[in-house]
Amino acid sequence: MPESQSQVLVLTAPEAAPCLNGMLTDTITRIIAKDAVIDSRWLSPGEAWELRFVTQADAGKHLLRQAATILIGLPVDINLLPDEDARRRKKLLIADMDSTIIEQECIDEIADFAGVRDQVSAVTESAMRGELDFAEALTSRVALLQGLDEAVLDKVINDRITIMPGARTLVRTMNAHGARAALVSGGFSYFTERIARIVGFDTSQANRLSIEGGRLCGKVIPPILGRDAKRAALISEAGKLAIALRDTLAVGDGANDLAMIAEAGLGVAFRAKPIVAAEAKAAIRHGNLKALLYLQGYRRDEFAG
Repeated sequence: MPESQSQVLVLTAPEAAPCLNGMLTDTITRIIAKDAVIDSRWLSPGEAWELRFVTQADAGKHLLRQAATILIGLPVDINLLPDEDARRRKKLLIADMDSTIIEQECIDEIADFAGVRDQVSAVTESAMRGELDFAEALTSRVALLQGLDEAVLDKVINDRITIMPGARTLVRTMNAHGARAALVSGGFSYFTERIARIVGFDTSQANRLSIEGGRLCGKVIPPILGRDAKRAALISEAGKLAIALRDTLAVGDGANDLAMIAEAGLGVAFRAKPIVAAEAKAAIRHGNLKALLYLQGYRRDEFAG
């Protein structure tokens, strides 16, 4: 007979549409046998709720399917995770930047000033879906930016870039509870260094654009930070803290984030491409980045920032 497991079902809804209620959660709770339920609680009324239970893995999957049926048509993210008790709260956050911590793809915004946005955006989309080699795709896109005035980078960060809702709260709450946060991007250090300071990350890592005489050279200074480098950064940062990988959280949206998402104790696909959402341990499509705190068992009244 399969061994029983302690699991937690986490439901999260957008702040702007807190559509969860007691009728829905009671209906979902009744799917599990009464003697299997450990407890349930609201992490934020209407917005986040969790159910802890002990049962066989197949029963957990059945609960997940049934909950999805009950909540069909509602903007609710449904995630089933191992119940790690105190270890749910991770000690290290590794986050992608573009379309994760910020709402844009920086290279697409730069390309707009060069008049090649459509061409660059198409390659960006294919690369994030895993259809193209990341390094080759980055090199080809950056080549199209050759000769662009360096001042454009300031215009992009000042006029085009917006922080993803919930990013500051995610980072600052984890920091307040003793966790370290690292921003690791396949984008450019010009942006990551500034975004890291704004949001509250402890450190950042990204690719470097070659610039001479105040103009972009159309090249990336090697080595190129891509999928394997992001995984290596996760392992390195965990090593510095002397923590196990199960105590880490990684979040991203594109194919180049897959290795770090797979390696982390909690890997989250955030508004991600299908290939990423299919392989991640958890996925957030509707909520903002505060949902990652709910996945770790934080209550809203524990949030910082």
